[in-house]
Amino acid sequence: MSRKLEELEDIIGYQFSDRSLLEAAVTHTSFANEHRRQKIVHNERLEYLGDAILDFVAADYLYHRFPDKKEGELSKLRASMVSESPLAKCARDLTLPDFLRLGKGEEQMGGRSRDSIISDAVEALIGAVYLDGGFDEAKRLVLTHVLLDLQDEDLFTDLRTPLQELFQDRQKQIVYKVVRESGPPHDRLFETEAYVDGALIGRGCGKSKKAAAQSAARDALEKLHVSEIN
Repeated sequence: MSRKLEELEDIIGYQFSDRSLLEAAVTHTSFANEHRRQKIVHNERLEYLGDAILDFVAADYLYHRFPDKKEGELSKLRASMVSESPLAKCARDLTLPDFLRLGKGEEQMGGRSRDSIISDAVEALIGAVYLDGGFDEAKRLVLTHVLLDLQDEDLFTDLRTPLQELFQDRQKQIVYKVVRESGPPHDRLFETEAYVDGALIGRGCGKSKKAAAQSAARDALEKLHVSEIN
């Protein structure tokens, strides 16, 4: 572990009463196996618990957010939100890999950057917060950090693709640049600008880089009077 766990608490905006739960959440089985005599607890059981909480929070949010969507549509949307790839991205946004305790072999094999390991750690972290602070704190963690994009309506519609299509014939590529980050680690706000050939075409902000880019794309489309965004 190259960083102190207090830093991770600051990032997620939650202080543990039982620090052993947080230590377990960032402990991979490879580390526990290499220190068997110390009887170190790894994060697999917490991962199991966190996975169930994550599924429920996502399902509950989508059920109320989209009253007209059918069960199959909701299931697909939930699956896309809680799959390994977006969870791994969340882990990197939280710099969670920096805090993981890995065995020497797993470390040498690049385990700290492996999506399967770091996405499991996110679920374990959710489970740890639930056991330490209860469901409301775990839900806050999920909605604030893991599924924060759910709260941005633009993210349910791909706005960057139609914007890019407007410039495809001219073989021009849209570039999104994060120009400012503000707020505490657990409540960041990103400001992004969209450019084509160095010319500014849109600005936007959001609680994730993806949300900010979508907001900038919406701004650009509105300035270009594209009706498809409505």
